[in-house]
Amino acid sequence: MFTVLTRQPCEQAGLKALSRTPAIIALVVLLLSVVVLVAITLIQFHHKEVLLPGLKYGIVLDAGSSRTTVYVYQWPAEKENNTGVVSQTFKCSVKGSGISSYGKNPQDVPKAFEDCMQKVKGQIPAHLHRSTHIYLGATAGMRLLRLQNETAANEVIASIQNYFKSQPFDFRGAQIISGQEEGIYGWITANYLMGNFLEKNLWHMWVHPNGVETTGALDLGGASTQISFAAEEKVGLNTSSIMKVSLYGYVYTLYTHSFQCYGRNEAEKRFLAILLQNSPIKTNIINPCYPRNYVTTLTGGYIFDSLCTADLRPVNYDPDDIITFEGTGDPSVCREKVAFLFDFKACHDQEACSFDGVYQPKVKGAFVAFAGFYYTASAFNLSGSFSLNAFNSSTWDFCSESWSQLPLLLPRFDEVYARSYCFSAHYIYHLLVNGYRFTEETWPQIHFKKEVGNSSIAWSLGYMLSLTNQIPAESRLIRLPMDPPAFMGILAFFTAVALLCLAFLLYLYASSRKQRRSQHAFDHTVDSE
Repeated sequence: MFTVLTRQPCEQAGLKALSRTPAIIALVVLLLSVVVLVAITLIQFHHKEVLLPGLKYGIVLDAGSSRTTVYVYQWPAEKENNTGVVSQTFKCSVKGSGISSYGKNPQDVPKAFEDCMQKVKGQIPAHLHRSTHIYLGATAGMRLLRLQNETAANEVIASIQNYFKSQPFDFRGAQIISGQEEGIYGWITANYLMGNFLEKNLWHMWVHPNGVETTGALDLGGASTQISFAAEEKVGLNTSSIMKVSLYGYVYTLYTHSFQCYGRNEAEKRFLAILLQNSPIKTNIINPCYPRNYVTTLTGGYIFDSLCTADLRPVNYDPDDIITFEGTGDPSVCREKVAFLFDFKACHDQEACSFDGVYQPKVKGAFVAFAGFYYTASAFNLSGSFSLNAFNSSTWDFCSESWSQLPLLLPRFDEVYARSYCFSAHYIYHLLVNGYRFTEETWPQIHFKKEVGNSSIAWSLGYMLSLTNQIPAESRLIRLPMDPPAFMGILAFFTAVALLCLAFLLYLYASSRKQRRSQHAFDHTVDSE
């Protein structure tokens, strides 16, 4: 009895020491594994998120036919690939009309820019002015002026270049972009803002979104309109409207076409010219698209000084002639007469054709309609996606109102725009339905939008992204500190080690409890004896 009692404390101490040692080792290994796992994950996910101090900036002037808009863009000053982070931070509308209206007095263009440029200087830190690129892109208005008077167009561009060379920014030139470029840049902007080109995967790499389709782009300006969308791979490449566009290492087969003189403003001038041509009285014209009881006078020069209406000029044309237009607010007649702006018969029932004999594959997928499309729909309190019936119903209701009622219907009343919304709606109907061949079923796939987030949908963002190499045609995307397979292997290894240590600790804990119960029963037996 005595011998057993004197050996028990030593054996208990030995057992405790032996059980405590592997437990401590297992606990240390478990903690180390957790630390390593957390460290690897943090390094992996945040290695490329460490930004250099400050931001980069870019400025684009969208010199359209009716106005010029200044956009300021910014993005984090990352050391490597800057894709997927550009955002619009400021927008300013230049006072007055588009730069093409300065053909007779090009020296006055800089004065129009001054107010917006002063505001832009305040938006960008002074020490970054010299490193901030500024671009000016002119669209259909200047394309028309160049066709009509190339010397005047060159003088306007030269005046703009002289002005910006005196500004503190890094001026990269003013150029007249083609209609096709305008369409492509608009498509790039829409899809870039919607995240259709890139997204971050589990490893925080910029990758091509799996299964995401691109969005078609519909742009309605003052002098031209563009349609761009990803076409089927099987479409023929024997037409100038089909292009291969390479972005982020992916190649897109893109259909894009720009219709000169089919912008909203120029189309309406052609419409007024047709009304005048078909009217027996040349000084007083009935316009079914103007609101009922609305009367206005326009000069012959306003209608016919454009290259788009040159072939419709009367024989005895005088730019100073005064022509009175009286609105009747008749939506049915308006829709019927607006159709004469398009030559739908030129397609000869061809399926792959829009109007005027222009090739176009069948539209497919979602589209975003911006600029003039959006503003017209917005005047009818429509935005986003809606049915063709809803658009027609709103058009008929609006076009049936008298002129005196329009200030009550429109949130912002402007005479020139207000009198033309009815025409614009019927024009959009013919362009989208009879021209581009959208149907009752596919119309709801058109989303009438002005911006995504705080960034305007306009060709200007795509233009800047391209010129600043923000969208390299062929380049490897952001690389990780280690390849995904290697990372997965290390992650799996340390996870397995951590789980084994945890299982071992649980085993030791269970064994220890069992041993204590056995020892307690033994002690109780000894004490009883």
